[in-house]
Amino acid sequence: MQIKKIILTLALVSLAIAPIAVFAQPSTTISSIDNLIDSVKTMAWTVFGGLAVIMFVVAGIMFLTAQGDPEKVKSARNAFIWGVVGVVVAIMAYSIISIVESAL
Repeated sequence: MQIKKIILTLALVSLAIAPIAVFAQPSTTISSIDNLIDSVKTMAWTVFGGLAVIMFVVAGIMFLTAQGDPEKVKSARNAFIWGVVGVVVAIMAYSIISIVESAL
């Protein structure tokens, strides 16, 4: 039940932050496809980094509030493991994009 509240809170926060991201001015002018790919890649990596930090903080809080309860510890451990899996998938996606970009 606690994880559902956390996910709902993160979803609401991301919805609240969305208008800021939409109206943000690009820091570079997009004059070619390379600049576009770099801009999207940088923005996606920044968003992912923030989400990864939030996920690990949430997993840490879950560990601290578990108080030795095996079910809560298991839930916190699963949240941490899925956070690590998400980081690995993101690094692989970033690597694939970099490899394709350098090949083109």
